[in-house]
Amino acid sequence: MAVRALRLFGDPVLRTVSAPIEVLDAGIRSLVDDLVDTTTPPGRAGVAAPQIGVNLRAFSYNVDGAVGYLLNPRIVELGGEPELVGEGCLSLPGLWFETPRHPYAKALGVDLDGNEVELSGEGVFAQMLQHEVDHLDGHVYLDRLDKPTRREAMKAVRESSWF
Repeated sequence: MAVRALRLFGDPVLRTVSAPIEVLDAGIRSLVDDLVDTTTPPGRAGVAAPQIGVNLRAFSYNVDGAVGYLLNPRIVELGGEPELVGEGCLSLPGLWFETPRHPYAKALGVDLDGNEVELSGEGVFAQMLQHEVDHLDGHVYLDRLDKPTRREAMKAVRESSWF
């Protein structure tokens, strides 16, 4: 169990579609522990496995006191018209852009025992579900921005001290 270093935008793992988890073993339990530990510092709503360099479909979350994880998640329902909401990403530190997200989302996946788990919510929880599943599909939130805002975001990335 450890807080793992985060991969930053530009690392190829963030643009790679994550592989499904096929065996729920001690390695996956350790991954979940590390994901949850990495999500617990203040200001972190979620961490996807690619953000810690692991190309597997798993993420952890910490939203409004609800802490957990989901393995092999998939979004099965989105509700409402997309709305612009302020969004950032631990893999793009210091950047914050208005991003279109549905106000409701539902995801299905499994827990460490292989039991089906449903996560759903509105607002920040819905945003987190969409954001983390995007990571597992090889996307970052900048991909969702309109062209002028994306140009502005990419300029900010190039000018950042971490890029």
